[in-house]
This record gives sequence, structure tokens and C-alpha cells, in this order.
Amino acid sequence: MSSHHLSEDTVLAVVHEPGGTAPRSPVVLELCGPLGTAEAENVAARLAERHRAYSVTVDDDGDRHSLSFHPAVPGDGGHEPLTAELLADVLALLPGVEGIVPATGHQRELILAAAAGSPDRHVEQLFWNWSGPLDTSRFATAWQSLVEREAVLRASFDWTAAPRLVLHDRARIEVVHHAHSTVTWGDLVKRDRARGFDLHRPGLLRVTLLEGTPGPAVQDWFAQNWSPQDRLPPERAPVRVLLTYHRALLDERGVHLLLREFFRAYVSGGTLPGGERRPDVRDHARWLARQDTTTARAFWSAAAPAPGVAVRSGRPGGPTGHTGPGRLQRRLRPPQTARLRSWAAMRGVGESSALHVVWALLLYRASGAEGPVPVSFGVHLSGRDVPMQGAAGIPGLLGNALPMTVTVDPAAPLVELLHEVRDTAFDLIADAWVPADRVRAWSGRGEDTDLTDTVVVFDSRPELPEALLAELREQGVQVDVPQSVSGDTSLPFTLVAQHSPEGGLLLTGLYDRASLADGDASATLSQCVQLLRSLPDHRDLQCTVAQVLEPLRSSDVPRVAPRSPAPRGLALAVLRPGEPLSDVICLIGVPGVPTGAYEVLARDHQGPERIVALRMEGPAEVSVSVLREMLAPDRRLVLGGCGPGGSAAYEIARRGAAEHGLAAAVVMTGVGGATASAQALARGLWSVRARDLRRATGDG
Repeated sequence: MSSHHLSEDTVLAVVHEPGGTAPRSPVVLELCGPLGTAEAENVAARLAERHRAYSVTVDDDGDRHSLSFHPAVPGDGGHEPLTAELLADVLALLPGVEGIVPATGHQRELILAAAAGSPDRHVEQLFWNWSGPLDTSRFATAWQSLVEREAVLRASFDWTAAPRLVLHDRARIEVVHHAHSTVTWGDLVKRDRARGFDLHRPGLLRVTLLEGTPGPAVQDWFAQNWSPQDRLPPERAPVRVLLTYHRALLDERGVHLLLREFFRAYVSGGTLPGGERRPDVRDHARWLARQDTTTARAFWSAAAPAPGVAVRSGRPGGPTGHTGPGRLQRRLRPPQTARLRSWAAMRGVGESSALHVVWALLLYRASGAEGPVPVSFGVHLSGRDVPMQGAAGIPGLLGNALPMTVTVDPAAPLVELLHEVRDTAFDLIADAWVPADRVRAWSGRGEDTDLTDTVVVFDSRPELPEALLAELREQGVQVDVPQSVSGDTSLPFTLVAQHSPEGGLLLTGLYDRASLADGDASATLSQCVQLLRSLPDHRDLQCTVAQVLEPLRSSDVPRVAPRSPAPRGLALAVLRPGEPLSDVICLIGVPGVPTGAYEVLARDHQGPERIVALRMEGPAEVSVSVLREMLAPDRRLVLGGCGPGGSAAYEIARRGAAEHGLAAAVVMTGVGGATASAQALARGLWSVRARDLRRATGDG
């Protein structure tokens, strides 16, 4: 794009008036925003390049720019409707945007959940201790060098139509330094997590440095030697580094890949040698688009869990009375972990298979069955074990959880279940690139239906190379293994297993407190650990599943509250009464519309119009004829929306014009903050009024 850059808060709006039923008539969108002629022409050229079904031209009328979309191959009928993706591109291809990449399956779910929820949803954090000298200027420069090398760190999200990554040509990593006396560690972690992220802005990762509290030796040194010119002595307390990032951008493996590159940049003086990383998320998206889904679809049509499979980690229970994410941890000590690893290896499986078996046993026990029962849970795959060159080194969120279904028979030998779990895991690895939403669709149960209630993640983090650690030590720097301090889940329960720096197995339970009470979540994780510790005691290869479950006989089965169904239907609210007989502005509200944008518009609006908000939850539909009858039988109706609300408004207006000849002007904006989105809507509404005035005076 042009070298001209807009403010990060800039949101574009477009105005469209459906109609134009004449054959081969173009679709016209008026751009409302701070774009010059050169920028508008650049947008048109990039749209034509991305959407070859259209030729795109720019018409200038003073400060107004209109994009006209002509079918590249004219047909005999009227104009074709614009696709939702094309409309989203019009609003997203701002100066400074160098590319747009489709989001992966799990990424799509996380983006939508975060856009429709609280700002701290799916925010993750890692921390580690930095001992030795720390050049804060070089530290910040090294992170910025990483931004220039890694496209994923210059990404923001757009969900105007389908969720996707918007790659910018520049971004900034925020690095903040706190003295030990200004904030406690616990408060810092909570405060930084609560900040969340503006998903529509690049820079979805930030770093905070907290000086450690000086020990007695350092304090004594200062008492005897301090003067304003003195620097901290070499044995000063370690600095704690907090890394906060959004889970929809990176998984933990991706973060550790980036950390390795950051340390390389730091020891090199703050700058990484070489250019941009390739392959990256763009190459991965192209690789995914080329995959033939025939074999995978046939497999999942048969292998996806059928209705009635046991998926819950507890018996049905009542409401918990709580909301929000919960997190708890248990661990196996290093000797216990070593015993488990040896026991599993002697049966031809790994630790991950032992964990999967234990989880399958807990789901079976929660089902209350007495005979053989199929159980299913998600197994998270990183998506990097695919036949794409360089995939293992791509930072990002490439994988997702795929359902593992096995049959638990209490009378069968445990080793048979171990081998079934192992073999099923191999089958999953072959389809690690398949998005989970496709699996749901191929199963025949719909893309919006969760096939499982729980997920198991066995996270193997890449370690820092010893040569890199040696280079850090040569500069007097030592760093320990980064540890996670947070977590979130969109399902009732997610189990994360990691090896601790000491060699033990650390188990983290992430749960939805609306589904599991804290006591039930604690019991679930404790029973999992109890079974894992007891597995090495069962040395007989003929040991049955029932014998393994015997130690839990006296323990209560945890309870899980039923999940609330997604809301459906319509809700209408009057935001501004307006003047009698004035036009009606109907703002379409769907999940993902920037919170508060419509309220800001109604508060600041200066015109006579009546403003109402129509909330649409789920796939509810409404027609222009119904809206006109309800809201404006004798007045002009203008539809508007921010982000996905604009896409819904366009579709309502398009159907009304095509099916009933009922025209309603549409104002659509991209995604942004509440104030910026409201301002963009206001610009579009002003353009509609100005157009009406020109027509009334014969100038339009």
C-alpha cells in the first residue's frame, strides 16, 4: 500500500444503496474515511487482484470516493451481490496493511469468543527470571527486531465477515519496566491480564519487566557505598519478565519459538540477522488451501463421535452460581513421572497415551455405565506435524483439538485400551491440519455443535539450544525455563500436561466455573493424578480396566452443570427517540459488534433521526419489509452496523431489494474501538443525509 499510514484508531465506513436491477449495472460503495485519491485507487487495485470476478473502478467527486464493482464476465441478469469477504476487504485494506490471511479452525473460534466476550478472554501469560546484567534498551530493540522479522507479530484480527488475520507492514511491541517498589508481582500479573488486547490493532503481545527485591547483601552494599553515580552491583536481584499474549495469535509452542529468536537477537546486540521468516502463517494458509479433503472427509464422516457418546467429565449437576475461568494445578514428582514413563514404554506407548487412557477412564466413570461404552474427548495437536517444509518452525496458532473416540470396556485388559488410544492418536496426527469446524460439519451435527466437552493438551515446549544459553552466560546472563501463570478454556474442562524444569509432570486444569464448581474441578484433577500415580503398580498385562478404577470406588463422581444453549431470536431497543416523522436508523447488533459503539453514536448524534438497535443472536433472520412495518412505515429506513453488524445489515438490505424491491441505505464499518467505530458510522450517516439533500436539490 501507500507509505501513508492512518492512525491505529481509524475505522472506514462505506455506504451502499441496493437497487440497480438494470442488466450489468455495477454495485457502488461510497468510501467514507480519510483516504486520498491515491489510497482509494490502491484499494481498488488490491480488491480487483484479490477478487478477480470483478473489475473495480474509482470515481472521485471532490472529497468523496466511490468504488464501482463490475462483473469481470458480464452476465445476462442484474448485478451480482458482493460477497461478505469482499465487503470485509473493502473495510480492511487500509494503508499499512500488507496482507490478509484466513484464520485457522481453532483460531476462528477463539477470535469470535474474544470479540464477543470480556477483554481478558483467552489472554495467556508466561514468566521467567533474568539474572545478571540487563540492557533494557537492547532488550526492547531485540523485540522490535523480532517484529520486523515475524509477520505474526504484526498481525491484528478482523471479523467483519469470517475471522482472519490482517498483516501490517509495521507494529510495535510494548515493553514496560517497573521498579520493585511500585507494584507486587501478583498485582502486576492480574492487572496486565485484565488489560486484555484490542484485537483490531497489531501488537497482540507485550512484555513487562519487574525488578526483583534486593537481597540483604545488595541492601548492605547500598547502605555503605551508594551515591547518585553508582550503578547496581553485579549480584543484584533477578528481574522477572512477564510475557502477555493473545491465545488466538499464538500457542505456547509458538511463543517459545519466538523467545528463542528474541534471545538470539539480544546476544547479537539487539538485531536479528537475515530478513523475514519464511515460511510463515501466509505460507501455511496457502498450504492449507491446496489440501484435498476427500480422504479426511471420508475418515471423519465415520470416525467423528456419534450422538450419545460419553463426553462429560462428571455426572449431571445443578447450576454452580459462578462464572469465569478457573485454574488449578497438581503434579507428579520426578520419580513418579519416571516410573510412569518406564511403565508406559514397556507397553509400547508414551506418557501421552497413559494420560489419554486415564482421561478416558474418568469419562467412562462419569457416564455411570457398567458395560463397554465409547467415550470421546479432544486431543490438541500443534498442527506442525504436517508434510509442509518448515512447518515445525512457524510461530502462530496452527493446530486445534480433534476428537479422540475409544471404547472403554471394564472387563478388557488395560493394555488393549492403551494400544487403542495410541493407534487412534496416530490416526489423528495424519489429519492434524484439518480444522475442527470441518470435522463437526462432516459429522452431520453442524459447525456450531461441540463434539466433545473436554480437551487434553500434552504440551512439549521447544527448549533453548545449549549453544544459545552458553552465549547468554558469556554475557553474564542466566534465564530459567518460562512458566505459564494463566489459562482459559471455551469448554467445561481442559487438561494441560507439561514437564516441569525438575522433570516432573505438571497437570493444569482449566475449567469453566459456570459448568464445574471449584470443588468438582479439584476432584476431577485429583482423581486424574491418583490414577496416573497408580498405573505403574499394575504390572500384570492381564490387569483389567475395572481393576485400575477400583481405587476410585469410594470417591464421589464430580458433577457438571448442563451448558446453557446459545441465545436465539431478536431484541429491539430504542437508543434515541428522535423527532416525529424523522428517518429511522436501525443498527444491527450481532456477536462481535464493538461493545458500546451504538450507544456512543446515539449519545453524540446531532441529527433528528430516531435510532434503534436490533439485537440478533444466532442465525435469526429479519426482512426489510418487517423492519419497515415495525419501524418506519412512512419514513426512510437506514440500516447500519459495525463489523459483523454491517455485514448483516448489507445482507438484509440486499435481500429486500432483490425480493421485494424495498430499498434501504446501508452504512457499514470495519471493526475498531467503540468511539472510532461510532465516528465511522457517523461519517457514513452524514454521507447518506448529504446524498438525500443533493437529490432533493437536484444536485445528486
